[in-house]
Amino acid sequence: MKLLLASQSPRRKELLSSLGFDFEVVKIDCEEILPEDIRIEEGAAYLSELKAKAFRELADDEVLITADTVVAIEDQILGKPKDEHEAKQMLRLLSGKTHQVYTGITIKSGSKTITETDVADVELDEMTDDEIEYYIQNYKPFDKAGSYGIQEWLGMAKISRMNGSFYTIMGLPTHLVYKILKEI
Repeated sequence: MKLLLASQSPRRKELLSSLGFDFEVVKIDCEEILPEDIRIEEGAAYLSELKAKAFRELADDEVLITADTVVAIEDQILGKPKDEHEAKQMLRLLSGKTHQVYTGITIKSGSKTITETDVADVELDEMTDDEIEYYIQNYKPFDKAGSYGIQEWLGMAKISRMNGSFYTIMGLPTHLVYKILKEI
């Protein structure tokens, strides 16, 4: 079996490698736009499946993994920030509150496609404007849903509680990936 990871995320590459899988990283050009009427809990899976559908036909011995992560709070989805201003807005919105992190994965072979979503609740302590500025300037979270990475300073200093998988929050629910790949 030839495993293909369709992600440019260094975190997803690291996690899949740490699970013990050999894989090739592939690129998918796909416009990631959610329908306006989509339910929040379906957003990550929708984007993950969208990426899988945009990939070429798979050979019989190939298996493709796609994933997407969204952060949700107060009935809105936070994707990746477009710029520093948007990152600040997102972090101010998350400050002192509990939010949800959804990561959807799609594992596709020539004969079947499996999509699953995992969710985790994350509670952030209050953040001052100086702390938000420090984090953005030092960690440049522009490639991360909700403008933060749990494995970075903000995760270490400001996450007071979480309910769910650390790896789901990081961007790849490794327990689901392992379970599905083992079945395949």
